[in-house]
Amino acid sequence: MNLPLIAATATAAAGDETPLRSFHAQPSFVVSSKEVEVAVTKLGGNMAPVTFFRDSAQPVRPYHVSPWQDETPSKMPAPVLVTLRGDFFCLPFGGNGEEVAGEKHPPHGEIVGDAWHFVGTKKTGEVTTLTLGIETNVRKGRVTKELSLVDGQNVVYSRNTIEGFAGRVPLGHHATLAMPEKEGTVRIATSAFRFGMTAPSLFSDPKQREYQALLPGAKWRDLARVPAAWKDAPDADLTRLPGRYGYADLVQIANESWEKTNGPAWIAATYPDAGYVWFSLKDPAVLNSTVFWMEYHGRHGHPWNGRNNCLGLEDVTAFFADGLAASTKENSLTKEGVDTTVALSAGKPTAVNYIQGVVKIPAGFENVKTLEFAPGQVTFISTTGNRVTAPVRHEFLKTGKL
Repeated sequence: MNLPLIAATATAAAGDETPLRSFHAQPSFVVSSKEVEVAVTKLGGNMAPVTFFRDSAQPVRPYHVSPWQDETPSKMPAPVLVTLRGDFFCLPFGGNGEEVAGEKHPPHGEIVGDAWHFVGTKKTGEVTTLTLGIETNVRKGRVTKELSLVDGQNVVYSRNTIEGFAGRVPLGHHATLAMPEKEGTVRIATSAFRFGMTAPSLFSDPKQREYQALLPGAKWRDLARVPAAWKDAPDADLTRLPGRYGYADLVQIANESWEKTNGPAWIAATYPDAGYVWFSLKDPAVLNSTVFWMEYHGRHGHPWNGRNNCLGLEDVTAFFADGLAASTKENSLTKEGVDTTVALSAGKPTAVNYIQGVVKIPAGFENVKTLEFAPGQVTFISTTGNRVTAPVRHEFLKTGKL
């Protein structure tokens, strides 16, 4: 894969102890190893661009950068859209359109629209860690973000620690991948899940020139057989994306427990033409679901303008993208025994550990069938019988330590 050079200019930020570099018009903190370079926007803490295999002839940049980033700035419908790119931690996750107990949070929380500050960068042995922090005001608290790289690995280890932000809240990661234009060329696989459900509310509103193709509120158990919105239309196959051109849809799957699957919950996006798999790993006791945001030129209002093509694979504990009010009330997921909030304590920090990475694959790999976990490594087994093993310290999900 030939990747364009990214213009990056170092600038000194007042109050920070590290220079910032500008990526797609956003000043960003940078942490790197020989194998990986990670840029994190100061505004909103968005992680992208991320370059894996940067020491090879074919580096990989899997994350989406929204198409308006390099345009003249304009007023956005929500702060999260100003920087929209890659992966970012959300608190509270979702739209948050409804006030709750006197709190009115912006979409995906203050932390995706306000400035993070530099805490420090350190290298201990073969581990390099960038630490950032942010304080919240709508509900008082602090989030500390640690992004770590291990020498010899194409993996990013994330740890977001929440302090003081008490009460029940939906939260999670919002990993957003770049997608090719050709339909069905990216293959999706996941660890075992209890069931999937299409967003029960209207996700794409035709009044806003947005369109969706899946049947609202449908419950299903197979990613390859998701009911379409139109009578007698064939089921959608969400293992092959992008899907139907001109639509934007939202679904959620409820993961099986660590004990039932004998390991972390995972999701894998295979790009056969580009020769790699992007993957995420999590503890389903903390992030119990994955929301799929499938945006394939399906929104035509500002700033989308029919040009956005991406795939959000968002590991969360939440009720779809509806936010704090819907997640704290009884809903169609809690009725199925799926928690949609995490209980936070003012006196006890809550840490959310998360892993994302890339492995390169041989021709004919096709799609991931399953993952095997051994101490300090993960083996990706394809539907065609190929096996690719990569160093990944998946134990981090439980211990928070590298």
